[in-house]
Amino acid sequence: MAQMMKAMLFDGSRAGMVEPLTLTEMPVPQPGAGEVLIKVTACAVCRTDLHVVDGDLAEPKRPVIPGHEIVGQIAALGSGVSGLRTGDRVGVPWLGHTCGTCAFCRSGRENLCDAAEFTGYTRDGGFAEYTVADAHYVFPIPDSFSDRDAAPLLCAGLIGYRALAMAGEGKRLGLYGFGAAAHIIAQVARHQGREVYAFTRPGDEKGKDFARTLGAVWAGDSTEDPPALLDAAIIFAPVGSLVPQALRALEKGGRLICAGIHMSDIPSFPYAILWKERSISSVANLTRADGEAFLDIAPEVPVTTTTVPYGLEDANRALDDLRNGRFEGAAVLMIG
Repeated sequence: MAQMMKAMLFDGSRAGMVEPLTLTEMPVPQPGAGEVLIKVTACAVCRTDLHVVDGDLAEPKRPVIPGHEIVGQIAALGSGVSGLRTGDRVGVPWLGHTCGTCAFCRSGRENLCDAAEFTGYTRDGGFAEYTVADAHYVFPIPDSFSDRDAAPLLCAGLIGYRALAMAGEGKRLGLYGFGAAAHIIAQVARHQGREVYAFTRPGDEKGKDFARTLGAVWAGDSTEDPPALLDAAIIFAPVGSLVPQALRALEKGGRLICAGIHMSDIPSFPYAILWKERSISSVANLTRADGEAFLDIAPEVPVTTTTVPYGLEDANRALDDLRNGRFEGAAVLMIG
C-alpha cells in the first residue's frame, strides 16, 4: 500500500477566479533518476505563490502543489544522484530543473533556459509533507539557520540577492516594497556598506519602523521622493506605476531593477527621466551560482529573517494575510 501524505492542492480550473487551496491526501511521490525525495519541514509563502493562486501566472501545472521556498531532509535518493545523502538538510528554490544543454545553460545562465521547470508552478512544490526535487537544484542549508528562519532565504533571499548584484555597487540603494525580500536584502546591503532607502505602502507606519530597525537611513511612502538621489533602486512590489516614480529618484547613470516575476502594466513616462544613462532591467529566476553565493554570505552578515508561522492547513489564511499586508517579513508553513 502506498504511503500517503497531506498536501495543499491548487486546481486552477476556473480561469479568472481566486480559488482556495484544498487540503488533500495523496500518495507520497517517488524520486526518479537524478531526483531526491524530501520530507518537508518548512515552506515559506512567496508573493509568486499568490500570483499563481490569483491567476496572474496563468499556466501552472493543473493541479499543482504550490510552494518554492522549501526546507527539509532528504528521505530517499533517485538513481544516479551523487554528493547527497539521506538525512541531509537541504533547501529547494523556484528554479527546479533546466535542460543543461542549451546555450543559456552552457553559459551559466540557466535561469533563462527555455525548458526550465519551476517549483510550485510547473512541478509540485512544498505546501505538502513530501516533495520531489531535481538533485542539481537543492542547496545545503547553513547550520546557523533554523528550518523556519531558512525558508525565506530560498526565494526572497536568492532573488533579492540576484537583484542586488544587478543593481551594481552604488552606495545609495532604494527598495520599493519592504516585504520578505527587501527585509533580507536590506541587511546584506548594509553589510556591504550601502545606505538603504525604504519605500512602503502609503501610510504603512509599521513598515517604515520595521525598515528603520533593519538599518534603513530613510523610510517613506512609495509616492515620496527620497532626500537624496539614488544610485540604484530595486522594485519588489508588483506595481508598474512605481517604475517612473523610481526613475525620477535615480541619479544619472542609476540602475532600476524590477525583481518580481509579475508586475502590473508600466504607464508611459517621459524619456527625460530615463535619459542620462539611467537603465531598467528585470530579474528572471536564479542560477545555482546565485544560490551558492548567497547562502555563503547570509551567515556572515548574519541575515536575520522575520517570520510568521502557520500550519500546513492554514496556507489559505497565510496567502490572504500576504495579499492584504497583515504581517512584516515572511509567512512560513511549519510542516510535520
